[in-house]
Amino acid sequence: MARQDRRNRTRYWLDRERPGLSLLSADLTTHEYPPHTHDALLVAVTEAGGSEIGADGGPQEVHGAALLVVNPAEAHSSRMRRSTRWRYRSFYLEEDALGDVLTGLGVDRLPAFARNVVPDRDLIQDFLALHRGLEGAADPLRRRELLVGTFGRLVRRYGSSGARVAVPPRDRALLARAVGVLRQRYAEPVTLSELAGAAGLTQYQLIGLFRRGTGLTPHAYLTQLRLEVARDRLRRAVPIAEAALAAGFYDQAALTRHFKRRFGITPLQFTRAASG
Repeated sequence: MARQDRRNRTRYWLDRERPGLSLLSADLTTHEYPPHTHDALLVAVTEAGGSEIGADGGPQEVHGAALLVVNPAEAHSSRMRRSTRWRYRSFYLEEDALGDVLTGLGVDRLPAFARNVVPDRDLIQDFLALHRGLEGAADPLRRRELLVGTFGRLVRRYGSSGARVAVPPRDRALLARAVGVLRQRYAEPVTLSELAGAAGLTQYQLIGLFRRGTGLTPHAYLTQLRLEVARDRLRRAVPIAEAALAAGFYDQAALTRHFKRRFGITPLQFTRAASG
């Protein structure tokens, strides 16, 4: 749902895959929020300009080099003050969405966040990528990776009250179990929960295990595997559209996009070269 006037534009929508998760994109020049609360964890990333936030930690400046985190039921407000613009993206995680994320992290309750303004440039980029991924048409496995991985880093670095997210073990046998699932089911939709279950890990641990063991996330590993399968089919003169579906890509366009990004050429160029 989009709403705009001459000075303030907003777009708000619900994530249909995850009950309790809603998202907002806003570009404000005059709008100010009076003191209020949410029954949700609020995380916001500033893309341009800034605002002054009033919360339990007192008035603080929000800008592009800092992440805004507001605990559920924590009163807060915002006003433009010296800024003439505030363009930001935000996440609202209510009880169902929080429970889903915490399950992926392997923790049973949300930690409190002692700081409302967090200067962490890497995490800011992670949350921007997550917001754009949830807004766009990213692969479901990729969206889940972004969601669990990004909130996992937030909780590990800045959560208090004793909540701990376990780091992944260095275990080739566990990695081999998850890789085995991908190799057997590369042509099917595979969830992060299924892969984590095969390895006996939390979803957050699984992402870390893949990064440490292969240098890739589970989704990136699966995409690479699918490209290898598709290329083998193309080498044997299988039509491009048929090779795409056999390898697990949604359609020929999806294969072409990933193939060119990975190899620098299109599937058609590859088949022509392979045929001599």
